[in-house]
Amino acid sequence: MFDYFQFVPLFTAFFVALVLLVVMTPLAHQFGLVDQPSYRKKHAGMVPLTGGVAIFMAVLVASIVTDVWMKNNPLFFTASAFIVLLGMLDDRFDLSAKGRLVCQFGVAAIMAWSAQNYITDLGDIVGFGNISLGIGGYFFTIVCVVGVINAFNMIDGIDGLAGGMSLIILLTVVGFLLASGNEDAVMEPLIIVAAIVPFLAFNLSWKGFKGNKIFMGDAGSMFVGLTIVWLLVDHTQSSQAAFRPITAVWLIGLPLMDMAAIMYRRAMKGQSVLRPDRKHLHNIFMRAGLSSTQALIAILAMGFCYCLIGILGEFYQIAEWIMFASFVALLVAYSYIIQNIWSVIRFIKTLVRV
Repeated sequence: MFDYFQFVPLFTAFFVALVLLVVMTPLAHQFGLVDQPSYRKKHAGMVPLTGGVAIFMAVLVASIVTDVWMKNNPLFFTASAFIVLLGMLDDRFDLSAKGRLVCQFGVAAIMAWSAQNYITDLGDIVGFGNISLGIGGYFFTIVCVVGVINAFNMIDGIDGLAGGMSLIILLTVVGFLLASGNEDAVMEPLIIVAAIVPFLAFNLSWKGFKGNKIFMGDAGSMFVGLTIVWLLVDHTQSSQAAFRPITAVWLIGLPLMDMAAIMYRRAMKGQSVLRPDRKHLHNIFMRAGLSSTQALIAILAMGFCYCLIGILGEFYQIAEWIMFASFVALLVAYSYIIQNIWSVIRFIKTLVRV
């Protein structure tokens, strides 16, 4: 069980994030790290994009001061510093998608090659025994890391979504770590949670925080994506794995499916798969008549359901090939529904009238 001193990293991360979120707001305006309204962004006024920087700095300070994470994973902070810097530059100067992608591959290489945190075993996802990747695991991991980073970057479209989705996934990881006897590693995801909570207070304008809205920015969404994929790989590939690889896929299933559906739709229309638009899941919900808050609740509920499937699959040790086949089937169904969403909505309305 935890004693008081084991909570010090969490208190540190929380209060450092809280202070930085306040202190960095005027600096954001001074250095142009603000988000201005546009045809894709319907918020009011210029909003600071310093939430992600504050989260990263809070985790870094708490880890160094309390020696929770920095002791064993200095390369995590090296990779994170690069991804946060990339995000800040993108927030400020709107970098090209291809240039950003090249840098993301470099960060992913730090994780796979330098930190040796890479996928070696996919599990028995086809029913013929475990799939071992060997040296190919390095390259496979790099592609996966870039994919997850961009999945979280893409899903960050309405207040509270990237942060809320991250909390659901990180807390699920905490549960798996506790259930598998990996209590020593629990503080890793919890320290990120502690840094995200004060950000959500500003981002969602909780009571006492209204009038001080702050966005996570690309720096934050990419940092969160990198952190989550780092933890998922670390805790599915080690000798004391807390859960199976296919379970990890289910935990981040919704962001992955949303990204895949978006990129497929763009490709079918002959557009660049990296081109931004207003056709994400949250955009669809809001065009269908839901408010921003309703869309947030609906999507987070969906994300929780994905995590719940992963939890149940792990708890009941459902065959990995069944879990994988189910994920692929749901991905196909999800993509079809998203491509034909308005026809589906009209069909549902017709059924309701009947």
